Amino acid sequence: MVCREQWNVRYRECRERPVPARVLVENRHLLPREGLGLDLACGLGGNALLLAEHGLETQAWDISDVAVHQVNAVSRQRLLPLIAEVRDVIRFPPLKDYFDCVVVSRFLCRELATPIIESLRPGGILFYQTFTREKQGGVGPSNPEWLLGTNELLFLFSALRILVYREEGTVGDGWVGWRDEALLVGMKVN
Repeated sequence: MVCREQWNVRYRECRERPVPARVLVENRHLLPREGLGLDLACGLGGNALLLAEHGLETQAWDISDVAVHQVNAVSRQRLLPLIAEVRDVIRFPPLKDYFDCVVVSRFLCRELATPIIESLRPGGILFYQTFTREKQGGVGPSNPEWLLGTNELLFLFSALRILVYREEGTVGDGWVGWRDEALLVGMKVN
């Protein structure tokens, strides 16, 4: 388990601007028009900022107080409906039937799959993107615990109606397409 201080060091040294995940950018037309959104394990809040700019009341959770401070500073500066908080999402997962939209990017905790599904209200949308074991470019973590197996994301969220799924692995021309990560957009139907 990576500790809070390791993430704090990473975010203190980071000079990049927050960027939303590709799964969210390419599928933003599927976002609800209103409601409550969550960026789970938000990092610097690229996804949370996009949700708030879209008009969703947004919560952003991360274990790093440095990252949360930065997200809140940007949110205040832009006058966005976004509040970030320090939260260990493994110990304190989201409440049931609470969110209209949840975004998770580059974070994998298999035991949170069911609580994430349960946190969605009926009609709620999940946007999920993270690294796979089948790598083309060698990006992402090396520990298999933090990497998805083939079609594992589909399995973890099979209770949802799958709207979008991509996982191209090493098939075909490795210089083109969706490599090193899988993405899923799913909707809770009941």
